Amino acid sequence: MIKFELCEEEKVKIQKEMGEALKEIASLKQSLRQKEQYFLSEKEQIFIELLEVFDAMESPLDYLKNNSEIDPLFVKRLPKSLGNVQQKLSIVLEKRQVSRIDIQGTKPDFTCCQVVDREERDDLEDQTITKVVRQGFRLGDKILRPVEVITAKSQNI
Repeated sequence: MIKFELCEEEKVKIQKEMGEALKEIASLKQSLRQKEQYFLSEKEQIFIELLEVFDAMESPLDYLKNNSEIDPLFVKRLPKSLGNVQQKLSIVLEKRQVSRIDIQGTKPDFTCCQVVDREERDDLEDQTITKVVRQGFRLGDKILRPVEVITAKSQNI
């Protein structure tokens, strides 16, 4: 068996390094707890905001469920109610730096667009966007969901 002996100076140095390492571990644990608390708080906040959207949807759905005959006034107000729900969702997304992708020009930018269908059109140049099927969103530079579009297809091609 090999026996190691350390001089007093080496023992003190090792004890000091161990003490510093234990302090670092304690500091990292505290930092981790703080970050976990922060993320839990953020998670709770998004749930609270989504509950507001839920509440905005609940009233018209309850009306539809509880009334066999729909009042024309309800139908007239429905676009505004749905617009309010969309606005609440937009606010939730904006708070988290999620933004709509705006299409520039009439041709799809394949870095942020996805062609989901083509329609024969002689009145438009080939590959011209004729309709946005589904809005796209980005988080900073990352595409969360591309804009889904329908483009023109020349019948002569």
